[in-house]
Amino acid sequence: MIIRQFIENDLKRVHEIETMSFDSSYGVEMILKLFEIGSGFLVGEIDGYVVGYIIFWMKEENEGHIISLAIDQNYRNLGIGTSLLKKAILVFKGVGVDFVSLEVNANHDDSVRFYENFGFCIDRKVPHYYDNDDSAYIMFYKFK
Repeated sequence: MIIRQFIENDLKRVHEIETMSFDSSYGVEMILKLFEIGSGFLVGEIDGYVVGYIIFWMKEENEGHIISLAIDQNYRNLGIGTSLLKKAILVFKGVGVDFVSLEVNANHDDSVRFYENFGFCIDRKVPHYYDNDDSAYIMFYKFK
């Protein structure tokens, strides 16, 4: 697998991965807008085929934020998500942020466990966070 910068030709595939991964999608227009405004945007590719992506940005001067991380359901549990997240964390570390935040659906135990195994800690639960009324955990990763 290689990790590379997103290009606009990846848009359709990234949107496919997003819609298979989440109950509600950002939509093609929003994904493109996040790219155009300069968000960090990486894709994981196997044999020329995009199998996952991560979108991230600086939320505040000392806080990085993971906007979205998703892997094609046929390529999960192969370390792709971990590789993408590590790369984003390295980018954040390189610009001197103190911590990284994200929101994750509180009902998605595998996703919560994935982030916990990486070193993220649950800060709090936000009820009714998502469009489908599910709650979210706000999680943080602090650099040592």
